[in-house]
Amino acid sequence: MCEIKIQCPAKINLTLEIVNRREDGFHNIKSIMQMISLYDYLTIKACPSVSTEIKLTGNCTEIPYDENNLVYKAAVLFLQKINKTAEIDIFIEKNIPISAGLAGGSTDAAGTLIGLNELFNKPLSNESLHELCAQLGSDLNVCLEGGCILATSKGEKIQKLKTIKSPVSLIKPPNLGISAKEAYTKYALKEEKPKYNMTEKMIDAIESGDDIKKFLYNDLEYAVFEDYKELREIKSKYPSAIMSGSGSTYFILENIPTLPGYQTINGLEFIETGCRPV
Repeated sequence: MCEIKIQCPAKINLTLEIVNRREDGFHNIKSIMQMISLYDYLTIKACPSVSTEIKLTGNCTEIPYDENNLVYKAAVLFLQKINKTAEIDIFIEKNIPISAGLAGGSTDAAGTLIGLNELFNKPLSNESLHELCAQLGSDLNVCLEGGCILATSKGEKIQKLKTIKSPVSLIKPPNLGISAKEAYTKYALKEEKPKYNMTEKMIDAIESGDDIKKFLYNDLEYAVFEDYKELREIKSKYPSAIMSGSGSTYFILENIPTLPGYQTINGLEFIETGCRPV
């Protein structure tokens, strides 16, 4: 039996702009995603076997521990890719809020690929791991690479940007998750679709060392903002806060006091790494 522990960071979207709707039903986006110092941890055990058996457990009661979990799908895809069978046991220590726009599921799946690749003596190159990530979902490539990333197409095409230093705090309404499907559907129904080109402006600010706060933007926040009083309450308290991904988590680039009635996570920072062994 071999064992490894993987650290899987959350991401925030410094920008998220929707370019258009694709023929396959997804959307082309341009988004700058930044990994932050909030982590899930995976403990992965694997041993050779004549047949494949994958067992998931964890500390969170809000996620499935079966074939519907993206971690399970990542393990299956990895074994198929290397043409091996094995008994795999993965414990998921959940610290990243779920359904929160922080890529908790995606980062765990990317971490699974990294962990299994290490346990099987690195049969896959980094390029091959990225190919598997692209098959599984839109944010996995960002979580695999880490740091500050320009993501385009569905989010799977990535370009590394310079990582700057910044504190960050998260604010999440209790018991409110917004699915990507809901957010994108509501955006599609909007008659007006502003085009601010904040992603390009953000890239220039990052490269020049300018203040990035004035370029933070999310089209999906615009799509769902009026439907949830909790989002409006956060914005009224912290006007500079921006929603991450499809929400419902907001972030602000400073340390803030705890907001009563909301889950507040302080003391975080931008990091340069993605999923990796610890």
